[in-house]
Amino acid sequence: MQSWPDPALPAVPGTGPALRLHDTSDAQVRPVSPGTTATMYVCGITPYDATHLGHAATYVTFDLVNRVLRDLGHDVHYVQNVTDVDDPLFERAERDGVDWQDLGARETQLFRDDMTALRVLPPRDYIGAIESVGEVIEVVGKLLASGAAYIVDDAEFPDVYFRADATEQFGYESGYDRPTMDRFFAERGGDPDRPGKRDPLDALLWRAARPGEPSWESPQGPGRPGWHIECSAIALNRLGIEFDIQGGGNDLIFPHHEYSAAHGEALTGSRRFARHYVHTGMVGLDGEKMSKSRGNLVFVSVLRRDGVDPAAIRLALLSAHYRADRMWTDAVLDDARARLRRWRSATAAAAGPDAAAVIARVREHLADDLDTPRAIAAIDGWCADVEEGIGQSTTAPGEIARAVDALLGVALHDR
Repeated sequence: MQSWPDPALPAVPGTGPALRLHDTSDAQVRPVSPGTTATMYVCGITPYDATHLGHAATYVTFDLVNRVLRDLGHDVHYVQNVTDVDDPLFERAERDGVDWQDLGARETQLFRDDMTALRVLPPRDYIGAIESVGEVIEVVGKLLASGAAYIVDDAEFPDVYFRADATEQFGYESGYDRPTMDRFFAERGGDPDRPGKRDPLDALLWRAARPGEPSWESPQGPGRPGWHIECSAIALNRLGIEFDIQGGGNDLIFPHHEYSAAHGEALTGSRRFARHYVHTGMVGLDGEKMSKSRGNLVFVSVLRRDGVDPAAIRLALLSAHYRADRMWTDAVLDDARARLRRWRSATAAAAGPDAAAVIARVREHLADDLDTPRAIAAIDGWCADVEEGIGQSTTAPGEIARAVDALLGVALHDR
């Protein structure tokens, strides 16, 4: 699947401290320790609707991770999927009277356009579920052969399920107790009441063909992939086991990331699927949770259509810490617009305070679990000094503009 254009990444002299990120499974901030090539997998969209601000917050967050790792001198092998065959896509297509593949292609392109506008660095591998079906079929076969999976006793729909007890460490990624797992499994796409399952928490690997649904031939019979195994197969085949970072919103902690990790661990015998599990907070609107059911989603494409500068959208999303649940309000966007104008004015000035110390502080704050509020405050302070006429360095404005572009992904001037 085609990704989106790679924005130019300015070079910034020097380097910062090693990156430290919060790991969900350990419930603490700890160092990320990649080799020459840092490896990262971030779960992508199910393309049945446009990119909303919750999506944008997640992908901007992992774009910062990508930028910090590159600034530290690492090559970054970033992989992202697109779940372009799944129930929500079929349901929306049927509701709107359109072909599900056409809907998926249209919304995937809109997502690419939004990511381009937000200056998100594209993944090296951008993989659709449809193009990974062969990979899923192979790993489902291996899980069946090892006893980690089974076929339900259903002559009409012999679905394949993963045993939740197939790995001894199941549950370590989320840290949730059984009642919490049961609740989230039922709420987030699971099927605890499916007859024939050995445990209500067993997760679907291969859905046998149903009338009116797309299907692919396999040794298990015609069908299509389950949700979690898609990400396991894509990540393992491109990054290998124990890659550096698996990321997504905190609504993916369970069941999606728990199971994608368990599938990979059952396939390889490894203790950990990823070294870091990193999750972003949710974005609400005017005091309420933002969700499809409430009909209060704010879409990046709509904001862009209404003339909002994508750099202001990005700054607004960066104004809160990535792990915090936060609200999107007119005031948040207005503050970001004002900040963007101020930064652009200051970096267009003839001179300003020396940039090195400010850039060093920005790097330190980003290395500390992506502390964007403090990084932004450091730039705000430099701009205040420019406004007060403090500092005589004629190179500082350009140096700050390049650092903001490279590290925060906010372009202050045409390049």
